[in-house]
Amino acid sequence: MRLVVLFAVALAIFAAPPIDRQKAGMDSEKLARIPARMKAYTDRGEVAGIVTLVARHGAVASLDAVGWADVEKKKPMRTDSIFQIMSMTKPVCGTAIMMLVEEGKLALTDPVEKHLPEFRGQMMIAARGEGGQLTLKKPSRPITVRDLMTHTSGMPGMPPAGLAELYQKMDRPLADAALVYSQLPLEFEPGTEWRYSNPGIATLGRLVEVASGMPFEKFLEARIFQPLGMKDSFIFPPADKVDRIAIVHTAREGKLAAAPGSILGGDPRHYRKGAVYSAPEFGLYSTAEDLFAFYDCLRAGGTSNGKRLLSPASVKVMTALHTGDIRAGHLPGTGFGLSWEVTRNAMGTLALMSEGSFGHGGAFGTHGWIDPAKDLVGVFLIQHSGATNAKPVFMGMAASSIAE
Repeated sequence: MRLVVLFAVALAIFAAPPIDRQKAGMDSEKLARIPARMKAYTDRGEVAGIVTLVARHGAVASLDAVGWADVEKKKPMRTDSIFQIMSMTKPVCGTAIMMLVEEGKLALTDPVEKHLPEFRGQMMIAARGEGGQLTLKKPSRPITVRDLMTHTSGMPGMPPAGLAELYQKMDRPLADAALVYSQLPLEFEPGTEWRYSNPGIATLGRLVEVASGMPFEKFLEARIFQPLGMKDSFIFPPADKVDRIAIVHTAREGKLAAAPGSILGGDPRHYRKGAVYSAPEFGLYSTAEDLFAFYDCLRAGGTSNGKRLLSPASVKVMTALHTGDIRAGHLPGTGFGLSWEVTRNAMGTLALMSEGSFGHGGAFGTHGWIDPAKDLVGVFLIQHSGATNAKPVFMGMAASSIAE
């Protein structure tokens, strides 16, 4: 038994990405401060566990894990622990769309109804009366693929009451959900405002299915994960991966405990058993190493280890600012590209990111970003249903560790 355990540990160490601080041009002493600082958050019980990765010039400079993957079971966090990355899924969905654009199966300017006929005749809210009564009118134009990718379509932020438990039970197929979303009235004229829309991204996932002829999760697996060697990324957890999944925690009576079944994805200890909804807006599980493979491909213009996912032209279009002066994004000083949040002015650089940096976060505190000016990739992974400032602290420490 001891030999089996030692072999498993050795295999995990062997599989870890090589650390090359010299190639990355990073300061080893400053990088060493990151896990020590993150450990302060876990030691005082603010979060259960944290995995951080910093890479530059395509080389991993640091990969660290602190705290617990499961507080109640005293299971230590590992650098290959698997996380529900939630809305970090959205740019992966956006990348799938861009791949299909390059193949001529979609165009960013296409009306959604061209590919999903159920969206024909979609209406818009003109006025709200007493008692919630709505007056509807026809929008000035149909919503487009670009509108969905920039969150400017006017589609609502969350599913309607009829699908109230979809995000917990995940018991309806994507095609059914998209049909329901197609019947919802828009909340504003397409392209005129920004409102973060989960149904909008789900609709993009359905477009992937229709244009490719493949289930959304199968497209990701065959066209993105396998080419990039993302061996621990999936939507429906296979049995042999469950033991490495970090549990989502929340504060309860002053202590950390497993989050309840009311969170996105349902009870974290059930691992989505029986789920069928592929959730392009939040569905992915992944690891720091896998996310680095994806982000570094984008950093390098769409190519990694000889595998091309996208052309440099597509990457440039995806990561450009598309929302202009519209108030957009989750953070001050940001706007939106095509499924990426983009740093657009000095206010957005306060975590030491350059203007033009792009990334995305997730509901349970995860975050990943690419800073083209610094040639830097960062990944921050926690599983916490609550507030913490560990993320911006890590982001600043990562950027300040650049030596040359």
